Amino acid sequence: YHLDSCLKGYNQVNKLHQLSNSSDADEAEDLQVLKICPGQTFQVSLLLSHLLAAPAYTSDVLLQPYLSSWDELVKFMDALGPMVGLISKEIESKTSIIRQLAVLAEKNPEAELGAYHSVRSMIWVELNRGVVNFHHQTDSGCRTLLRLHRALLWLKLFLEKLAETPATGHFRSPSELCREAYQNTLAMHHTWFVRRAAELAFIALPERGFFFRLVCVQNQEGLRTILNRVARAIGEVYDRTQKALEENGMLDLP
Repeated sequence: YHLDSCLKGYNQVNKLHQLSNSSDADEAEDLQVLKICPGQTFQVSLLLSHLLAAPAYTSDVLLQPYLSSWDELVKFMDALGPMVGLISKEIESKTSIIRQLAVLAEKNPEAELGAYHSVRSMIWVELNRGVVNFHHQTDSGCRTLLRLHRALLWLKLFLEKLAETPATGHFRSPSELCREAYQNTLAMHHTWFVRRAAELAFIALPERGFFFRLVCVQNQEGLRTILNRVARAIGEVYDRTQKALEENGMLDLP
């Protein structure tokens, strides 16, 4: 398993034709999404590339492209304004924890080979080491991953809502959609103070036209195509991570 992992490696610029699990419809949309958007720090093309590179084997997720996906999502949140940027700083602190654990494992001669190569290898190693505590808060990679996992569902739901075209033709504001996505996902895990701070941040979200420019499209139809493709890729990563955490009883780590 580890030898295969080492040989497989990871190429940050993912080649779509190497992905045997992409449908023809997905590939057609990928050609539209995987273009550099001039003048933007956030690049939806890089986000999709990392997301497509993350799934491994039948039910695992590679941590390097997973964390790289978060790097782009942080840029996405930073682009939405300084208030949302405060949330992205919390995300960055969590990706840094997992990266630091991986570095420490590489430097430890007694550590298992590829301990932080994937979600499942991290879970297996941390359970064996006894660093996951099911009753008290720790800085284990598994607990940190769970927090990222919950945030990923929030962003997935927000992108899906932003991509929708209402039958009435009346579009709800991104601020309202983001707040609704948050209330249906992350809010249940946060204190009143954090929930209030988050909702204040969402009020300052830019209008819909900003998102057209952010991903270099001209209209809602273009936005729908791109965001739905990204949301599906996020969904694949999310479902695999959810299954791995659930199988090991880690969905409620303190």
